[in-house]
Amino acid sequence: MNYRPLGNTGLRVSEIGFGTWGLGGDGGGAVAYGSTDDDTSRFALRSAFDLGINFYDTSDLYGFGHSEELLGEVFGSCRDKVIIASKVGFVAGGKQDFSAAHIRAALEQSLRRLRTDYLDLYQLHSPSLTDLREQAEIIPLLDELRAAGKIRAWGLSARSPEDARIAAEEFNPPCLQVNFNLTDQRALQNGLFDLCCQRQIGVIVRTPLCFGFLTGKYSGAQSFDPFDHRSRWSPEQLQRWSQANAAFQFLFAANPSDTPAQLALRFCLSFDAVATTIPGMLNNPHVLENAAASGRGALSAEQVRRAIVIGANTEFFVRPA
Repeated sequence: MNYRPLGNTGLRVSEIGFGTWGLGGDGGGAVAYGSTDDDTSRFALRSAFDLGINFYDTSDLYGFGHSEELLGEVFGSCRDKVIIASKVGFVAGGKQDFSAAHIRAALEQSLRRLRTDYLDLYQLHSPSLTDLREQAEIIPLLDELRAAGKIRAWGLSARSPEDARIAAEEFNPPCLQVNFNLTDQRALQNGLFDLCCQRQIGVIVRTPLCFGFLTGKYSGAQSFDPFDHRSRWSPEQLQRWSQANAAFQFLFAANPSDTPAQLALRFCLSFDAVATTIPGMLNNPHVLENAAASGRGALSAEQVRRAIVIGANTEFFVRPA
């Protein structure tokens, strides 16, 4: 496993991180990737740790805290050897609350579930730009929590790459989490990556496998669990994503020993701005496959160039009518 600095936060993170949204399961009506088995989840987390994965991304929203609880169970005895990032902002009914009172209370609850007295990274969970502009106390509060030792660094998990670029310009956060993959190259196209390199802002790439569709294992006609968020996308969008691997067939031909998932991860890691990727992993086979991508290195400059051209000239999103 290779490691990279997370901007200027002082944190050094594994290139392959562990996205734990799915581990939260569907308890209480939570929507992620459907039902899960906690023993399978625990085994996957332990396996990831053994393979050198040290970065674990979660949220108090995932399984309404269950994802955090699992991390606390597994890593409570080796807390200093892992980097845990959680998020704050969502409350009951899908509403958001970024008030100082809520952030303080939510942080204490996350720490309790995680069985720790500090977070390595605390991220605002999809705040609107209006929230950030009008609630001027948010960022000073996060700096205060860092000074008090409650968190080591803070960041923003942006709603979109465009929001992330604007937030980088206006608020200069230490860290940004953003969507990026072969089918969604907006963070590259809008200059966000260049800006983050200039300002030493750490970039965490989420959805590097496009909700699993870049693994080549899903068809547009697939039926998903009602508590799997993919069941809520339109059939047209699912079909569009299922065809993505065909667009990048040249990568498979040039790298026959790699799986589609590994190539998708290697593409993300081919950019200096990216500190880590956080594919969602539900079981040990996912962990073994994804972790191996780090040691395979970046794609060649020509392969990256061709992938960028395809991304710029192919519409992978179904636009609203």
